[in-house]
Amino acid sequence: MINVSQIKDAHERIKPYIHCTPILKSTQLNNLLGCELFFKAENLQKVGAFKARGACNAVFSLSDESVPHGVITHSSGNHGAALAWASGLRGLPCTVVMPKNSPQAKIDAVIHYGAELVFCESNMRARELTVTNLINQSGAHLVHPYDEYEVIAGQGTAALELFTQLTYPVDVVMAPIGGGGLLSGSALVAKSDEINYLPHVIGAEPEGAKDAWQGFKSGERISQFSPETIADGLRATVGLRNFKIICNQVDDILLASEERIVEAMKLIWSRLKVVVEPSAAVPLACIMEEPEKFYGQRVAIILTGGNLDLDQLPW
Repeated sequence: MINVSQIKDAHERIKPYIHCTPILKSTQLNNLLGCELFFKAENLQKVGAFKARGACNAVFSLSDESVPHGVITHSSGNHGAALAWASGLRGLPCTVVMPKNSPQAKIDAVIHYGAELVFCESNMRARELTVTNLINQSGAHLVHPYDEYEVIAGQGTAALELFTQLTYPVDVVMAPIGGGGLLSGSALVAKSDEINYLPHVIGAEPEGAKDAWQGFKSGERISQFSPETIADGLRATVGLRNFKIICNQVDDILLASEERIVEAMKLIWSRLKVVVEPSAAVPLACIMEEPEKFYGQRVAIILTGGNLDLDQLPW
């Protein structure tokens, strides 16, 4: 297990390379939903997503001796671009395995940052098997997109910044959940002694990709799941390390329908005036599904990314 001290160390390690992203607010959204919302705009982060944090921390935690053949990962897009960017900062070769149905904008980003791109079938088994075969051929070092403590610590730095930027306590901290790196890292920060109050930590997941919700409710991790959602960044199955942290530290996981995700995405674009991808809109969609749970509360949301095909918008 890791704790907040490792997340603080990660923040010092990556601070020269990342943005401290702003907090956005909208009176219109507050009035519409009956709560006070604070959006940590990680869509404005390097490579357009919070994934820059975890990838950067993982890459700069590695010794030169451990990566003679570079690094490799599998990704639906954002982690792949982030790892390509971070490995480029260290001059390391990078290979990214991506599902063949990944958004073109994310494919283009991985190529732009200099990674070698390998396509696979659109399921977790294919992703993992392809990576394993490539590691056996090349000897590259795996940087897992979420089920790795250095990655979790890096993702947790978004929440670490969030709490320093807030001027008064919040009741709830929300983050989307796919593999669980961001939610588990955020929970470790929110439940630590560094925060002198105890906000509820809530994960947000599409109904069509609810493996984390099922595992959280049953207490047993779901290892195989076939997701169907426009939130492509949340199609991964929750990781082993992530699931353990989430079961210990997270208060609840809520679900949102595809229709609500699209509606929430449109609201963020129109009210906050920023571009976000569907995955980033899932927490707001969950609030819209059950607004009575959040009435009168202060809620901090991490907007995870803004990488999507503008020619393939879901409305």
